[in-house]
Amino acid sequence: MQQFNLQQANVAVIGAGTMGIGIAQLAAMNGHQTLLFDLDLDKAKASLAQLTVQLNKRVQAGKITQALVDSTLANLTVVDDIQQLAAAGLIIEAVVENKEVKQSIFQQLAAICSEQTIFASNTSSISITAIASVIPQPERVIGLHFFNPAPVMKLVEIVQGLKTAKVNADALFNLMQTWNKVPVLAKSTPGFIVNRVARPYYAEAFRALQENVTTPEQLDFILRECGRFAMGPCELTDLIGQDVNFSVTQSVYQEFFYEPRYRPSLIQKQLVDAGCLGRKNKQGFYNYHQEQPTPVYRLPEMTQDTSQNMNVSIHGEWANQADFIQRLKNQTTFNINKVVSQQNYIRIDDIDLQLTQGESADIVYTHQKVVLMDWHADWNKAKAIAATASPACCQADQDKMTQFFAAIGVHVIWTKDHPGLYVMRSIAMLVNEACEAILHDVATEHDIDAAMRFGVNYPQGPFQWMTQMGAQQILMILENLHQVYGEERYRPSLYLRKKVAAMTLPVQQAQQLKQAG
Repeated sequence: MQQFNLQQANVAVIGAGTMGIGIAQLAAMNGHQTLLFDLDLDKAKASLAQLTVQLNKRVQAGKITQALVDSTLANLTVVDDIQQLAAAGLIIEAVVENKEVKQSIFQQLAAICSEQTIFASNTSSISITAIASVIPQPERVIGLHFFNPAPVMKLVEIVQGLKTAKVNADALFNLMQTWNKVPVLAKSTPGFIVNRVARPYYAEAFRALQENVTTPEQLDFILRECGRFAMGPCELTDLIGQDVNFSVTQSVYQEFFYEPRYRPSLIQKQLVDAGCLGRKNKQGFYNYHQEQPTPVYRLPEMTQDTSQNMNVSIHGEWANQADFIQRLKNQTTFNINKVVSQQNYIRIDDIDLQLTQGESADIVYTHQKVVLMDWHADWNKAKAIAATASPACCQADQDKMTQFFAAIGVHVIWTKDHPGLYVMRSIAMLVNEACEAILHDVATEHDIDAAMRFGVNYPQGPFQWMTQMGAQQILMILENLHQVYGEERYRPSLYLRKKVAAMTLPVQQAQQLKQAG
Protein backbone atom coordinates (compact mmCIF):
# COMPACT_ATOMS: atom_id res chain seq x y z
CA MET A 1 0.00 0.00 0.00
CA GLN A 2 1.35 3.43 -0.95
CA GLN A 3 1.60 6.07 1.73
CA PHE A 4 -1.13 8.64 1.38
CA ASN A 5 -0.17 12.31 1.61
CA LEU A 6 -2.40 13.19 4.52
CA GLN A 7 -1.14 16.77 4.76
CA GLN A 8 -3.46 17.70 1.88
CA ALA A 9 -6.07 14.97 2.39
CA ASN A 10 -9.77 15.57 2.41
CA VAL A 11 -11.07 14.45 5.80
CA ALA A 12 -14.45 13.01 6.74
CA VAL A 13 -15.77 12.57 10.27
CA ILE A 14 -18.62 10.22 11.08
CA GLY A 15 -20.57 11.04 14.22
CA ALA A 16 -21.61 14.55 15.27
CA GLY A 17 -21.40 14.08 19.03
CA THR A 18 -18.96 15.92 21.28
CA MET A 19 -15.93 14.00 20.02
CA GLY A 20 -16.98 14.00 16.38
CA ILE A 21 -17.56 17.74 16.09
CA GLY A 22 -14.34 18.36 18.02
CA ILE A 23 -12.31 16.24 15.60
CA ALA A 24 -14.02 17.87 12.62
CA GLN A 25 -13.15 21.29 14.05
CA LEU A 26 -9.50 20.26 14.35
CA ALA A 27 -9.30 19.05 10.77
CA ALA A 28 -11.03 22.13 9.38
CA MET A 29 -8.91 24.51 11.47
CA ASN A 30 -5.79 22.85 10.05
CA GLY A 31 -6.83 23.56 6.48
CA HIS A 32 -8.49 20.28 5.46
CA GLN A 33 -11.67 20.19 3.46
CA THR A 34 -13.79 18.38 6.05
CA LEU A 35 -17.13 16.57 5.76
CA LEU A 36 -19.28 15.82 8.82
CA PHE A 37 -21.78 12.97 8.55
CA ASP A 38 -24.27 11.64 11.09
CA LEU A 39 -27.32 9.44 10.55
CA ASP A 40 -29.22 12.18 12.39
CA LEU A 41 -28.88 15.13 10.03
CA ASP A 42 -30.51 17.53 12.47
CA LYS A 43 -27.97 16.56 15.14
CA ALA A 44 -25.10 17.28 12.73
CA LYS A 45 -26.53 20.68 11.83
CA ALA A 46 -27.11 21.52 15.49
CA SER A 47 -23.53 20.56 16.35
CA LEU A 48 -22.19 22.80 13.59
CA ALA A 49 -24.40 25.67 14.77
CA GLN A 50 -23.19 25.22 18.34
CA LEU A 51 -19.58 25.14 17.17
CA THR A 52 -20.15 28.41 15.29
CA VAL A 53 -21.41 30.06 18.47
CA GLN A 54 -18.46 28.76 20.50
CA LEU A 55 -15.90 29.94 17.95
CA ASN A 56 -17.47 33.41 17.77
CA LYS A 57 -17.29 33.65 21.57
CA ARG A 58 -13.58 32.84 21.41
CA VAL A 59 -13.13 35.64 18.87
CA GLN A 60 -14.89 38.05 21.23
CA ALA A 61 -12.61 36.89 24.05
CA GLY A 62 -9.57 37.58 21.91
CA LYS A 63 -8.44 33.94 21.88
CA ILE A 64 -8.63 33.36 18.11
CA THR A 65 -8.97 35.53 15.03
CA GLN A 66 -12.07 36.06 12.93
CA ALA A 67 -10.06 34.96 9.89
CA LEU A 68 -9.40 31.56 11.49
CA VAL A 69 -13.08 31.13 12.30
CA ASP A 70 -14.08 32.06 8.76
CA SER A 71 -11.61 29.59 7.19
CA THR A 72 -12.59 26.82 9.62
CA LEU A 73 -16.30 27.16 8.88
CA ALA A 74 -15.59 27.42 5.14
CA ASN A 75 -13.71 24.11 5.32
CA LEU A 76 -16.44 22.29 7.26
CA THR A 77 -19.51 20.90 5.52
CA VAL A 78 -22.38 18.77 6.84
CA VAL A 79 -23.48 16.01 4.42
CA ASP A 80 -26.56 13.81 4.57
CA ASP A 81 -25.43 10.77 2.58
CA ILE A 82 -22.50 8.47 3.37
CA GLN A 83 -21.90 8.17 -0.39
CA GLN A 84 -20.63 11.76 -0.29
CA LEU A 85 -17.58 10.57 1.69
CA ALA A 86 -16.24 8.52 -1.26
CA ALA A 87 -13.44 10.97 -2.15
CA ALA A 88 -12.07 11.39 1.40
CA GLY A 89 -8.47 10.33 1.99
CA LEU A 90 -8.94 9.98 5.75
CA ILE A 91 -12.20 8.98 7.41
CA ILE A 92 -12.48 9.12 11.21
CA GLU A 93 -15.44 7.49 12.89
CA ALA A 94 -16.50 8.76 16.31
CA VAL A 95 -19.71 6.86 16.93
CA VAL A 96 -21.01 4.65 19.73
CA GLU A 97 -18.52 2.22 21.36
CA ASN A 98 -19.85 -0.88 19.62
CA LYS A 99 -17.67 -3.12 17.48
CA GLU A 100 -20.43 -4.23 15.12
CA VAL A 101 -21.56 -0.66 14.46
CA LYS A 102 -18.02 0.42 13.61
CA GLN A 103 -17.49 -2.60 11.37
CA SER A 104 -20.72 -1.89 9.52
CA ILE A 105 -19.68 1.71 8.86
CA PHE A 106 -16.27 0.72 7.50
CA GLN A 107 -17.78 -2.05 5.36
CA GLN A 108 -20.07 0.53 3.73
CA LEU A 109 -17.12 2.85 3.19
CA ALA A 110 -14.94 0.08 1.73
CA ALA A 111 -17.53 -0.38 -1.01
CA ILE A 112 -17.39 3.26 -2.12
CA CYS A 113 -13.91 4.56 -1.19
CA SER A 114 -10.51 4.13 -2.75
CA GLU A 115 -8.37 1.26 -1.45
CA GLN A 116 -5.91 3.93 -0.27
CA THR A 117 -8.44 5.65 1.99
CA ILE A 118 -7.45 5.31 5.64
CA PHE A 119 -10.22 4.26 8.02
CA ALA A 120 -9.53 5.54 11.54
CA SER A 121 -11.56 4.71 14.62
CA ASN A 122 -11.72 7.00 17.64
CA THR A 123 -12.47 4.01 19.85
CA SER A 124 -11.09 4.15 23.38
CA SER A 125 -11.25 0.43 24.11
CA ILE A 126 -12.33 -1.75 21.18
CA SER A 127 -9.68 -3.87 19.46
CA ILE A 128 -8.56 -2.37 16.15
CA THR A 129 -7.58 -5.87 15.03
CA ALA A 130 -11.16 -7.04 15.66
CA ILE A 131 -12.70 -4.06 13.86
CA ALA A 132 -10.43 -4.59 10.84
CA SER A 133 -11.06 -8.35 10.64
CA VAL A 134 -14.13 -8.00 8.39
CA ILE A 135 -12.93 -5.01 6.33
CA PRO A 136 -11.36 -5.35 2.87
CA GLN A 137 -7.75 -4.14 2.99
CA PRO A 138 -7.57 -4.36 6.79
CA GLU A 139 -4.11 -2.78 6.66
CA ARG A 140 -5.79 0.63 6.25
CA VAL A 141 -7.81 0.35 9.49
CA ILE A 142 -6.20 2.12 12.43
CA GLY A 143 -7.06 3.62 15.80
CA LEU A 144 -6.92 7.39 16.20
CA HIS A 145 -7.94 7.95 19.81
CA PHE A 146 -8.46 11.59 20.74
CA PHE A 147 -9.14 12.73 24.28
CA ASN A 148 -12.06 14.93 25.27
CA PRO A 149 -12.24 17.79 24.41
CA ALA A 150 -10.44 16.94 21.19
CA PRO A 151 -9.49 20.51 20.19
CA VAL A 152 -7.87 21.10 23.61
CA MET A 153 -6.31 17.82 24.77
CA LYS A 154 -2.86 17.29 23.30
CA LEU A 155 -2.62 13.50 23.29
CA VAL A 156 -3.65 11.27 20.38
CA GLU A 157 -3.11 7.51 20.60
CA ILE A 158 -2.35 6.02 17.18
CA VAL A 159 -3.30 2.38 17.59
CA GLN A 160 -2.00 -0.27 15.23
CA GLY A 161 -3.96 -3.49 14.75
CA LEU A 162 -2.30 -6.75 13.80
CA LYS A 163 -2.59 -5.95 10.07
CA THR A 164 -2.32 -2.14 10.16
CA ALA A 165 0.27 -0.89 7.69
CA LYS A 166 3.15 0.97 9.34
CA VAL A 167 3.19 3.56 6.56
CA ASN A 168 -0.33 4.59 7.57
CA ALA A 169 0.62 4.84 11.23
CA ASP A 170 3.62 6.98 10.27
CA ALA A 171 1.46 9.20 8.06
CA LEU A 172 -1.03 9.80 10.85
CA PHE A 173 1.80 10.42 13.31
CA ASN A 174 3.17 13.17 11.06
CA LEU A 175 -0.31 14.58 10.49
CA MET A 176 -1.05 14.82 14.20
CA GLN A 177 2.20 16.69 14.73
CA THR A 178 1.12 19.26 12.15
CA TRP A 179 -2.17 19.54 14.08
CA ASN A 180 -0.08 20.47 17.13
CA LYS A 181 -0.93 17.25 18.93
CA VAL A 182 1.29 14.86 20.90
CA PRO A 183 0.93 11.56 19.00
CA VAL A 184 2.01 8.26 20.53
CA LEU A 185 2.14 4.84 18.87
CA ALA A 186 0.44 1.91 20.57
CA LYS A 187 -0.30 -1.70 19.79
CA SER A 188 -3.96 -2.74 19.82
CA THR A 189 -4.30 -4.33 23.22
CA PRO A 190 -7.08 -3.73 25.78
CA GLY A 191 -7.02 -0.15 27.03
CA PHE A 192 -4.21 0.82 24.62
CA ILE A 193 -1.84 2.98 26.73
CA VAL A 194 -3.80 5.44 28.88
CA ASN A 195 -6.86 3.37 29.78
CA ARG A 196 -4.58 0.48 30.70
CA VAL A 197 -1.78 2.19 32.60
CA ALA A 198 -4.20 4.46 34.53
CA ARG A 199 -6.17 1.55 36.05
CA PRO A 200 -4.10 1.38 39.29
CA TYR A 201 -4.76 5.05 40.07
CA TYR A 202 -8.42 4.20 40.51
CA ALA A 203 -8.05 0.62 41.73
CA GLU A 204 -5.69 1.39 44.63
CA ALA A 205 -7.80 4.35 45.70
CA PHE A 206 -10.95 2.25 45.80
CA ARG A 207 -9.01 -0.46 47.65
CA ALA A 208 -8.08 2.04 50.37
CA LEU A 209 -11.73 3.08 50.71
CA GLN A 210 -12.87 -0.54 50.83
CA GLU A 211 -10.31 -1.26 53.58
CA ASN A 212 -11.77 1.70 55.51
CA VAL A 213 -8.43 3.44 56.11
CA THR A 214 -9.35 6.83 54.63
CA THR A 215 -12.20 8.91 53.20
CA PRO A 216 -12.73 10.23 49.66
CA GLU A 217 -12.00 13.80 50.80
CA GLN A 218 -8.81 12.85 52.62
CA LEU A 219 -7.62 10.54 49.87
CA ASP A 220 -8.13 13.10 47.11
CA PHE A 221 -6.33 15.74 49.15
CA ILE A 222 -3.33 13.46 49.75
CA LEU A 223 -2.99 12.58 46.06
CA ARG A 224 -3.22 16.25 45.07
CA GLU A 225 -1.01 17.67 47.83
CA CYS A 226 1.60 14.93 48.16
CA GLY A 227 1.47 13.35 44.71
CA ARG A 228 0.86 16.60 42.82
CA PHE A 229 -1.85 14.96 40.74
CA ALA A 230 -4.21 17.50 39.19
CA MET A 231 -7.23 15.64 40.61
CA GLY A 232 -7.71 12.92 43.18
CA PRO A 233 -9.14 9.58 42.02
CA CYS A 234 -12.58 10.09 43.57
CA GLU A 235 -13.19 13.55 42.13
CA LEU A 236 -11.69 12.43 38.80
CA THR A 237 -14.01 9.45 38.44
CA ASP A 238 -16.92 11.71 39.43
CA LEU A 239 -15.92 13.95 36.52
CA ILE A 240 -15.46 11.07 34.06
CA GLY A 241 -18.69 9.41 35.22
CA GLN A 242 -18.66 6.47 37.60
CA ASP A 243 -20.58 4.37 35.08
CA VAL A 244 -18.14 5.20 32.28
CA ASN A 245 -15.05 4.51 34.38
CA PHE A 246 -16.54 1.30 35.79
CA SER A 247 -17.46 0.12 32.28
CA VAL A 248 -13.91 0.69 31.00
CA THR A 249 -12.48 -1.20 33.98
CA GLN A 250 -14.87 -4.10 33.36
CA SER A 251 -13.94 -4.14 29.67
CA VAL A 252 -10.19 -4.18 30.34
CA TYR A 253 -10.66 -6.86 33.03
CA GLN A 254 -12.65 -9.10 30.70
CA GLU A 255 -10.44 -8.51 27.66
CA PHE A 256 -7.39 -9.53 29.69
CA PHE A 257 -9.12 -12.79 30.66
CA TYR A 258 -9.75 -11.64 34.23
CA GLU A 259 -6.21 -10.55 35.07
CA PRO A 260 -6.32 -9.66 38.82
CA ARG A 261 -4.63 -6.28 38.32
CA TYR A 262 -7.74 -4.96 36.57
CA ARG A 263 -10.41 -6.39 38.89
CA PRO A 264 -13.29 -3.87 39.28
CA SER A 265 -14.11 -2.41 42.68
CA LEU A 266 -17.20 -3.14 44.77
CA ILE A 267 -17.02 0.44 46.02
CA GLN A 268 -17.49 1.76 42.50
CA LYS A 269 -20.11 -0.85 41.64
CA GLN A 270 -22.20 0.28 44.59
CA LEU A 271 -22.09 3.86 43.35
CA VAL A 272 -23.18 2.80 39.87
CA ASP A 273 -25.92 0.52 41.22
CA ALA A 274 -27.22 3.40 43.32
CA GLY A 275 -27.24 5.74 40.32
CA CYS A 276 -24.53 7.93 41.85
CA LEU A 277 -22.74 8.61 38.58
CA GLY A 278 -20.85 11.77 39.50
CA ARG A 279 -21.09 15.32 38.29
CA LYS A 280 -23.49 14.53 35.45
CA ASN A 281 -26.30 13.69 37.87
CA LYS A 282 -24.88 15.72 40.79
CA GLN A 283 -24.12 12.77 43.08
CA GLY A 284 -21.11 10.49 43.12
CA PHE A 285 -18.47 10.28 45.81
CA TYR A 286 -19.44 13.91 46.41
CA ASN A 287 -22.73 15.80 46.49
CA TYR A 288 -22.77 18.37 43.69
CA HIS A 289 -26.13 19.81 44.75
CA GLN A 290 -24.25 21.78 47.39
CA GLU A 291 -23.18 25.39 46.90
CA GLN A 292 -19.54 24.33 46.94
CA PRO A 293 -19.48 21.15 44.82
CA THR A 294 -15.71 20.67 44.88
CA PRO A 295 -14.48 18.18 47.50
CA VAL A 296 -13.21 19.91 50.61
CA TYR A 297 -10.67 18.53 53.05
CA ARG A 298 -9.49 20.69 55.90
CA LEU A 299 -6.11 20.05 57.43
CA PRO A 300 -6.03 19.51 61.18
CA GLU A 301 -4.93 22.42 63.36
CA MET A 302 -1.17 22.80 63.63
CA THR A 303 0.38 24.30 66.75
CA GLN A 304 4.12 24.45 67.12
CA ASP A 305 5.86 24.06 70.49
CA THR A 306 9.20 25.88 70.32
CA SER A 307 9.98 25.56 74.03
CA GLN A 308 12.45 22.73 73.55
CA ASN A 309 14.85 21.50 70.90
CA MET A 310 14.58 18.03 69.38
CA ASN A 311 17.45 15.60 68.96
CA VAL A 312 17.32 14.38 65.38
CA SER A 313 19.62 11.69 63.96
CA ILE A 314 19.56 11.30 60.19
CA HIS A 315 20.66 7.78 59.24
CA GLY A 316 21.55 6.93 55.62
CA GLU A 317 21.79 9.03 52.48
CA TRP A 318 18.09 9.73 51.70
CA ALA A 319 19.28 10.26 48.13
CA ASN A 320 15.86 10.73 46.56
CA GLN A 321 14.59 12.89 49.43
CA ALA A 322 17.30 15.56 49.44
CA ASP A 323 14.83 18.47 49.67
CA PHE A 324 13.20 16.90 52.74
CA ILE A 325 16.56 16.54 54.47
CA GLN A 326 17.50 20.11 53.58
CA ARG A 327 14.22 21.32 55.04
CA LEU A 328 15.10 19.58 58.29
CA LYS A 329 18.59 21.09 58.30
CA ASN A 330 17.12 24.57 57.89
CA GLN A 331 15.18 24.19 61.15
CA THR A 332 17.23 25.75 63.97
CA THR A 333 15.30 24.00 66.77
CA PHE A 334 16.67 20.60 65.67
CA ASN A 335 19.92 19.24 67.07
CA ILE A 336 20.89 17.26 63.98
CA ASN A 337 23.37 14.42 63.92
CA LYS A 338 24.26 12.71 60.61
CA VAL A 339 24.93 8.96 60.89
CA VAL A 340 26.44 6.74 58.19
CA SER A 341 24.08 3.83 57.62
CA GLN A 342 22.92 1.41 54.93
CA GLN A 343 19.32 2.12 55.92
CA ASN A 344 17.44 5.39 55.65
CA TYR A 345 15.61 6.45 58.81
CA ILE A 346 15.41 9.45 61.07
CA ARG A 347 15.45 8.93 64.83
CA ILE A 348 13.60 11.47 66.92
CA ASP A 349 14.33 10.49 70.52
CA ASP A 350 13.24 6.82 70.51
CA ILE A 351 10.99 6.96 67.43
CA ASP A 352 12.16 5.98 63.94
CA LEU A 353 10.72 7.85 60.97
CA GLN A 354 10.91 5.96 57.66
CA LEU A 355 9.70 6.39 54.12
CA THR A 356 7.18 3.65 53.42
CA GLN A 357 8.55 0.68 51.49
CA GLY A 358 5.18 -0.96 50.98
CA GLU A 359 5.29 -2.81 54.31
CA SER A 360 2.56 -2.97 56.95
CA ALA A 361 3.37 -0.98 60.10
CA ASP A 362 1.01 -3.17 62.14
CA ILE A 363 2.64 -6.41 61.00
CA VAL A 364 6.34 -5.55 60.63
CA TYR A 365 6.82 -3.06 63.47
CA THR A 366 4.44 -4.41 66.10
CA HIS A 367 6.95 -3.93 68.92
CA GLN A 368 9.00 -1.05 67.49
CA LYS A 369 8.26 2.66 67.62
CA VAL A 370 8.14 3.40 63.91
CA VAL A 371 6.30 6.04 61.90
CA LEU A 372 5.98 5.46 58.16
CA MET A 373 5.47 8.47 55.93
CA ASP A 374 4.24 8.69 52.37
CA TRP A 375 6.09 10.03 49.35
CA HIS A 376 5.90 13.78 48.71
CA ALA A 377 6.63 15.05 45.21
CA ASP A 378 7.82 18.51 46.24
CA TRP A 379 9.28 19.01 49.71
CA ASN A 380 10.13 22.63 48.91
CA LYS A 381 6.41 23.45 48.84
CA ALA A 382 5.03 20.64 51.02
CA LYS A 383 2.36 21.63 53.51
CA ALA A 384 1.15 18.16 54.55
CA ILE A 385 2.25 14.53 54.60
CA ALA A 386 0.36 11.29 55.20
CA ALA A 387 1.75 9.03 57.91
CA THR A 388 0.89 5.97 59.98
CA ALA A 389 2.27 4.86 63.35
CA SER A 390 3.12 1.33 64.47
CA PRO A 391 1.17 -0.24 67.37
CA ALA A 392 4.12 0.39 69.69
CA CYS A 393 3.64 4.16 69.34
CA CYS A 394 1.39 5.76 71.94
CA GLN A 395 -0.53 9.01 71.51
CA ALA A 396 2.37 10.95 73.05
CA ASP A 397 4.67 9.54 70.38
CA GLN A 398 2.30 10.61 67.62
CA ASP A 399 2.04 14.05 69.21
CA LYS A 400 5.84 14.27 69.23
CA MET A 401 5.96 13.40 65.52
CA THR A 402 3.24 15.94 64.84
CA GLN A 403 5.44 18.54 66.53
CA PHE A 404 8.47 17.35 64.55
CA PHE A 405 6.70 18.02 61.26
CA ALA A 406 5.08 21.21 62.56
CA ALA A 407 8.58 22.57 63.16
CA ILE A 408 9.15 22.52 59.39
CA GLY A 409 5.65 23.82 58.63
CA VAL A 410 4.11 20.50 57.60
CA HIS A 411 0.80 19.05 58.81
CA VAL A 412 0.63 15.31 59.54
CA ILE A 413 -2.37 13.49 58.14
CA TRP A 414 -2.54 10.45 60.42
CA THR A 415 -4.20 7.44 58.85
CA LYS A 416 -4.71 3.82 59.71
CA ASP A 417 -2.07 1.32 58.61
CA HIS A 418 -2.20 0.90 54.83
CA PRO A 419 0.79 -0.82 53.19
CA GLY A 420 2.56 1.63 50.89
CA LEU A 421 0.19 4.36 52.08
CA TYR A 422 -1.32 6.32 49.17
CA VAL A 423 1.01 8.24 46.86
CA MET A 424 3.88 5.76 47.07
CA ARG A 425 1.58 2.80 46.53
CA SER A 426 -0.23 4.42 43.60
CA ILE A 427 2.98 5.43 41.86
CA ALA A 428 4.56 1.99 42.34
CA MET A 429 1.51 0.34 40.80
CA LEU A 430 1.41 2.82 37.91
CA VAL A 431 5.08 2.13 37.20
CA ASN A 432 4.49 -1.61 37.37
CA GLU A 433 1.60 -1.40 34.90
CA ALA A 434 3.72 0.69 32.55
CA CYS A 435 6.45 -1.96 32.79
CA GLU A 436 3.91 -4.64 31.85
CA ALA A 437 2.92 -2.57 28.81
CA ILE A 438 6.59 -2.44 27.76
CA LEU A 439 6.94 -6.17 28.36
CA HIS A 440 4.01 -6.77 26.00
CA ASP A 441 5.42 -4.37 23.39
CA VAL A 442 2.43 -2.02 23.60
CA ALA A 443 4.51 1.16 23.34
CA THR A 444 7.89 2.67 24.18
CA GLU A 445 8.88 4.15 27.54
CA HIS A 446 8.92 7.60 25.92
CA ASP A 447 5.43 7.24 24.47
CA ILE A 448 3.99 5.84 27.70
CA ASP A 449 5.37 8.79 29.66
CA ALA A 450 3.98 11.22 27.07
CA ALA A 451 0.60 9.48 27.04
CA MET A 452 0.16 9.69 30.81
CA ARG A 453 1.33 13.30 31.03
CA PHE A 454 -0.74 14.64 28.15
CA GLY A 455 -3.67 12.20 28.23
CA VAL A 456 -4.56 12.27 31.94
CA ASN A 457 -2.38 15.18 33.06
CA TYR A 458 -0.14 13.23 35.44
CA PRO A 459 2.67 15.35 36.93
CA GLN A 460 5.20 12.86 35.54
CA GLY A 461 5.25 9.77 33.40
CA PRO A 462 5.74 6.34 35.05
CA PHE A 463 9.32 5.99 33.86
CA GLN A 464 10.16 9.50 35.02
CA TRP A 465 8.93 8.45 38.48
CA MET A 466 11.04 5.31 38.24
CA THR A 467 14.14 7.40 37.49
CA GLN A 468 13.40 9.77 40.35
CA MET A 469 12.60 7.13 42.97
CA GLY A 470 14.86 4.37 41.73
CA ALA A 471 13.79 1.12 40.12
CA GLN A 472 15.05 -0.83 43.16
CA GLN A 473 12.75 1.22 45.41
CA ILE A 474 9.73 0.50 43.20
CA LEU A 475 10.57 -3.22 43.12
CA MET A 476 10.90 -3.35 46.91
CA ILE A 477 7.51 -1.68 47.40
CA LEU A 478 5.81 -4.13 45.05
CA GLU A 479 7.51 -7.15 46.63
CA ASN A 480 6.37 -6.01 50.07
CA LEU A 481 2.82 -5.42 48.85
CA HIS A 482 2.83 -8.84 47.22
CA GLN A 483 4.03 -10.41 50.46
CA VAL A 484 1.48 -8.60 52.64
CA TYR A 485 -1.54 -9.29 50.44
CA GLY A 486 -0.50 -12.52 48.77
CA GLU A 487 -2.34 -11.37 45.63
CA GLU A 488 -1.18 -11.62 42.03
CA ARG A 489 -2.24 -8.04 41.34
CA TYR A 490 0.86 -6.89 43.24
CA ARG A 491 3.40 -9.14 41.52
CA PRO A 492 6.31 -7.11 40.11
CA SER A 493 6.63 -7.02 36.35
CA LEU A 494 9.34 -9.16 34.77
CA TYR A 495 10.44 -6.05 32.87
CA LEU A 496 10.98 -4.23 36.16
CA ARG A 497 12.91 -7.16 37.66
CA LYS A 498 15.18 -7.31 34.62
CA LYS A 499 15.72 -3.56 34.71
CA VAL A 500 16.80 -3.72 38.36
CA ALA A 501 19.04 -6.72 37.67
CA ALA A 502 20.76 -4.88 34.81
CA MET A 503 21.42 -1.92 37.11
CA THR A 504 22.70 -3.91 40.12
CA LEU A 505 24.74 -6.65 38.40
CA PRO A 506 27.70 -4.41 37.41
CA VAL A 507 27.87 -3.12 40.99
CA GLN A 508 27.93 -6.67 42.37
CA GLN A 509 30.59 -7.71 39.83
CA ALA A 510 32.72 -4.70 40.76
CA GLN A 511 32.48 -5.59 44.44
CA GLN A 512 33.44 -9.21 43.73
CA LEU A 513 36.44 -8.10 41.66
CA LYS A 514 37.52 -5.72 44.42
CA GLN A 515 37.27 -8.50 47.01
CA ALA A 516 39.18 -10.91 44.75
CA GLY A 517 41.93 -8.34 44.20
